[in-house]
Amino acid sequence: MLDLNGIYEQVLFESLGPMAEFKSANLIAAGNHNQGIRIGSSEGIFFLKLNFDHEKDILVREAQGLDLLRKSTFLKVPEVYGYGRVEDYNYLLTEFIPGGRKASNYWENLGIGLAHLHLTQQEYFGLDQDNFIASLYQKNLHSDNWLDFFIEQRLEPLLGKAYFDRLIPLDFLKKFQEIYPKLQDIFPEESPSLVHGDLWSGNVIIHEDGQPCLIDPAVYFGHREMDLAFSRLFGGFDSQFYEAYESVLPMAPGFENRIGVYNLYPLLVHLNLFGTAYLPGIEKIVNRFQ
Repeated sequence: MLDLNGIYEQVLFESLGPMAEFKSANLIAAGNHNQGIRIGSSEGIFFLKLNFDHEKDILVREAQGLDLLRKSTFLKVPEVYGYGRVEDYNYLLTEFIPGGRKASNYWENLGIGLAHLHLTQQEYFGLDQDNFIASLYQKNLHSDNWLDFFIEQRLEPLLGKAYFDRLIPLDFLKKFQEIYPKLQDIFPEESPSLVHGDLWSGNVIIHEDGQPCLIDPAVYFGHREMDLAFSRLFGGFDSQFYEAYESVLPMAPGFENRIGVYNLYPLLVHLNLFGTAYLPGIEKIVNRFQ
């Protein structure tokens, strides 16, 4: 069994070839399942995400998401150098993003860049493969109807998981499902747009040039308002961001009234990942429709 240095060496060999020499490793982020490591090598500095105790393709899907983002917006997205599995670890080796201070046009460029991303469109909601949001499985079967996609592939799987894991009682599950018919006319009709899928402030970092960089996507083709609503859930985005976005892609009337409905999905994600502290926020939104 390889020690961690042996794993780092193997990752560099598989990603960059036999000439890549491992020099140093510094842990810069750690969670329940993921580690973020700054890797020094003869080929430069890289960012390594190691993941254990999860599906074997979780970081493969993240790599594919990063590549899709990079093709679809002028915003900075880390280059992917390799991904795979060594011993019991899934790994993803990407460009290391040195930090910086926000440039004066940081928020404006982020807004315009997100609008540019959303202008990447296709005929159906979904994606060519399923993927993950954080560590949770995310279905992406093709659908030509946003409401059907949103209910069947976003809300229902996580609602059912929360019930199965005893995070919600049966009566609340039924109460939640009773709002579905009332959502019939709430969403404006728009073409499926490529969305980041996990757009909270922690997944937008500052490059050393002062410009925004997108990380940790959960991409699919969905309603573009999902990203905008998610950005409002925990805050951290300046008003200049929204103004710049709307200068390119104006929001349909009534967006403020739809934000809570969109955010049922990320709130269910957090409920399943972190527990019942997120249940009151879900209940508040559901109660609006009673």
